[in-house]
Amino acid sequence: MRSYTLLILLLSSITSISQNCNNTLFGSVVDLHDGSNLLGAVLVIEGSEQVVVTDLDGKFKIPNLCNEKYLIQVSHAECRTIGFLVDVKGDVRKTFKLEHHLEELNQVIISGKAYRRKSETISEKTLSKEALERFSSGSLGDALNSLSGVSSLNTGNSVVKPMIHGLHSSRVVIINNGVRVEDQEWGAEHAPNIDINAIGNLTLIKGASALQYGGNAIGGLIVAEAAKVPVKDTLYGHFSSTGVSNGRGVSMTSQLTKSTQSGWFGTLQGTWKRFGDFEAPEYVLSNTGSFVRNASLQVGLNKFDYGFEAYYSIFQNKLGILRASHVGGAGDQLSALESNVPLRINDFTYDISAPKQEVTHHLARIKGFKNINNLGKLSLQYDYQRNNRLEFDIRRGSDKFDAALDLELQTHSLMLDFISPLRDEIEWKAGLMARYQNNYAANTGIRRLIPDYDKYDLGLYGIVERQLQDNWLLEAGGRFDFVHMNVFKFYRSSFWESRNYDKLFPEIVVPETKDGEFGYQILTNPKFNFYNVSATVGTTYSFGNGAKVLLNYSLASRAPNPSELFSEGLHHSASRIEIGDLRFNSEVGHKLALTFQQEGEKFRFYISPFINRINDFILIEPTEIRQTIRGNFQVWEYRQTDAELYGFDMDVMYDFSEKFCFKHQFSLVKGYDRLRDEPLISMPPANTKNEMIYQDKNFHDLRISLQSEYVFRQNEYPNNNFEVFIPQSETFREIDVSTPPDAYHLLNLNSSMTFRKHKKSFIKVELIVTNLLDKSYRNYLNRLRLYADDLGRNVLLNIKFNY
Repeated sequence: MRSYTLLILLLSSITSISQNCNNTLFGSVVDLHDGSNLLGAVLVIEGSEQVVVTDLDGKFKIPNLCNEKYLIQVSHAECRTIGFLVDVKGDVRKTFKLEHHLEELNQVIISGKAYRRKSETISEKTLSKEALERFSSGSLGDALNSLSGVSSLNTGNSVVKPMIHGLHSSRVVIINNGVRVEDQEWGAEHAPNIDINAIGNLTLIKGASALQYGGNAIGGLIVAEAAKVPVKDTLYGHFSSTGVSNGRGVSMTSQLTKSTQSGWFGTLQGTWKRFGDFEAPEYVLSNTGSFVRNASLQVGLNKFDYGFEAYYSIFQNKLGILRASHVGGAGDQLSALESNVPLRINDFTYDISAPKQEVTHHLARIKGFKNINNLGKLSLQYDYQRNNRLEFDIRRGSDKFDAALDLELQTHSLMLDFISPLRDEIEWKAGLMARYQNNYAANTGIRRLIPDYDKYDLGLYGIVERQLQDNWLLEAGGRFDFVHMNVFKFYRSSFWESRNYDKLFPEIVVPETKDGEFGYQILTNPKFNFYNVSATVGTTYSFGNGAKVLLNYSLASRAPNPSELFSEGLHHSASRIEIGDLRFNSEVGHKLALTFQQEGEKFRFYISPFINRINDFILIEPTEIRQTIRGNFQVWEYRQTDAELYGFDMDVMYDFSEKFCFKHQFSLVKGYDRLRDEPLISMPPANTKNEMIYQDKNFHDLRISLQSEYVFRQNEYPNNNFEVFIPQSETFREIDVSTPPDAYHLLNLNSSMTFRKHKKSFIKVELIVTNLLDKSYRNYLNRLRLYADDLGRNVLLNIKFNY
């Protein structure tokens, strides 16, 4: 009996010695993404009543733990509660990472800083999803026109090309879902191939500070972002339909999103639009209808420290070009310009005939990211775009249904980005970009406007941000881009010699010529290299009480695009002959922008003056009228000069009460050719908008607004008039293509009501009337203003169902 008792005591002693419960677990709870300490995080040991809360520095200490494994639940406000298994052997230090602001988690789907680092030293304006819905039946350019500092270069009503501070096309970079859009943007009548109904919010950056996507955004940057997706189990979507009186058309769009608590998500979206001929107040604008079909799909996984997204979209647009803009001989051209109404007016129809354009744009992207402990976030993206552009001229032979211009542009891009906080007050970002682009111009029996080419881009950038004080921030960045073009192009020997190319570029001539259908031609193989440096530096100072000053200087460099270098032929949908120049250098812009803003409870005020000096600025302007077998067309030639643009934007908002508010916008841009000492062509005239808004959130979110828009006459413009010979009268007459139209004033009405069934389910009815008084006017920036008035009154009824 004594032996058994001694054995039991010995075993109990051994057990008590091995079970050491004097260990301590200590450490901190931090935000997964920026490493910031989380105050008030709660740690609970499963099966125990012991509860620990982190202190002001996010630190914790749990004593009296044994040598065993513990399951510890960590929770924090706006964070998902996570269980961590910790193996305790002696004292242990651990850092638990939680996803802060869980409801706004969106690392893979584009949402602000998830893919784009916001500049803090230059003015940015954003259109919300609600504001974008008012333009559901319109275009990206229509929506951007509602912001100060933005105008548009129009080709009739359907082609709306955004213009920022007087600059457009290749000088304005457009980002769609994290991808830089490559869609033959060099054309004045090439509208961006983006479905506005697929955008969650739209951001305008009036400068070249976004170095991540290139240093050639001399005009600015437009960022189209997808809507945020919550990380929870949910299924939601919307359907909307808009009926349009002017054009007698319908626009329909639908979107469905599914997300899960585990991080998986998917969104399917589609849009269908069909419009017939649009109408000016007094006549039909024949052959101006459009047919648009778009769809997109995105799927992905969004975890705390890693994730990926796959995205695909297709954009198809078929639109007519005003029939009256294509005329016959010089006499017809003169008659068209001098007439108050189009020379060709037909009955309303939904048919779209030549001249017209058909564009199909495919975009595919895959992106992944990984958070690296104590270092930062690394992201890798590959995207592919294929843009096929068909332009149809008025042809009368057996080929009358064939395209006159057939361009296919394919673009492959690879981007590697890394962002990291060096210290609490310093953050930096760097990256690499490689891009390959191939353009194929199919043989259509007409001289090719743009030749076949291969284009290679390689870029490297770095940005650093330093918080000097709580109210003072400094930002600086730099970028280097290398561009190589390898081109094959035939030149007519007469044209080659008339431009003096035979003496300037004898080395690019291929010793192979032929006598083809377009006469004796010279085959050339230009190989051009461009080395561009871009930079930005800026500062932001906050005075308190909502007052802030932003100052930014940006250096932007842009290589000439293939159109500016190699154009030589008829641009059919533009109704003009375009001629480029092989001698062009890169543009170099120096822009200084200052923004002062005051944001109070009732009063908000923003004013942003700027000056932009651009060396070797490339512009295109009319030089003559030329008769061809296809009709009489203006000749527009590219040339290079030094330019200076300056002006300012102003926004004022005042809330009279909870229900009434007033908004005012004013924009002024001046542009000058400093070598010729004359105004630049196609500069936007001064314009102002005043809007009174009534909103009652307690009565079905009733909103009624009346907007007054006044566009001044452009009094500064170059004289690009020229003389033509009229065979019928055997006289020379001056063709006036320069004189701007008169100033005009428009009234626009917008009203909406929302009928809610549940918190997330509702029906919204919106009535919009543009050009309320049905006023006849012509916009200086509308390329077809020489032939017809702009759009008359348009009534839009939009019904949206959210579920």
